[in-house]
Amino acid sequence: MKGILGQKLGMTTIYSEHGSQLPVTAVYVGGNKVVGKRTQERDGYTALIVGFGEQKLHRLSKPVLGFLKTQGIVTDEQTNTDTTVRHLREFRMSGEEMESFEVGQEINAADLFTLGEKVDIAGTSKGRGFTGVMKRHNFSGTKASHGVHEFYRHGGSIGCATYPGRVFKNKKMPGQHGNARTTLQNIMVAAIHAEENIVLFRGGLPGANGGVLEVKKAVKSRRS
Repeated sequence: MKGILGQKLGMTTIYSEHGSQLPVTAVYVGGNKVVGKRTQERDGYTALIVGFGEQKLHRLSKPVLGFLKTQGIVTDEQTNTDTTVRHLREFRMSGEEMESFEVGQEINAADLFTLGEKVDIAGTSKGRGFTGVMKRHNFSGTKASHGVHEFYRHGGSIGCATYPGRVFKNKKMPGQHGNARTTLQNIMVAAIHAEENIVLFRGGLPGANGGVLEVKKAVKSRRS
């Protein structure tokens, strides 16, 4: 399995076998289910479609509802108050790897992760609105000493007086900060609680508590 979906629960700390304190983020990964497959003959590529979370049937759009009925995840006997998967994601894999999975199969954390391995985690970062250059780009600001007048948190000069006489594209300036897809690479699996389907990852992860995260096998894995 190349990846799985999870819900960020929050941060805490644990102690390693050497006695050092480690900051970790708890992620709930229970309820992942295979809801479909992409094949080379029909779609031009191979991938596994994974569903996660719960929502009532009446909240689904007609295309998604029709897809789930085609895959057998939703039946005609179910009513609008019944629940089904909420989030759908595709994880690329070869045709040979997909043969070991069946539609409707549950994916458990213990079957996917091993203690100490490195993974890549993607999510939507917290939206911070319109921010200045010090918070958005980590500018140092101007010295707060003699001769400086109300210019402590400004970005300084932005253009050229002569050629080309304009502001270059991608100039670091104030603007919208956060609320964007963020990926952290080589995050260590610190602990696995198979009974609760909770995995502890070392360090902080993108987004607020309750947000959905994509956990994938590391593509640039390096030795710790």
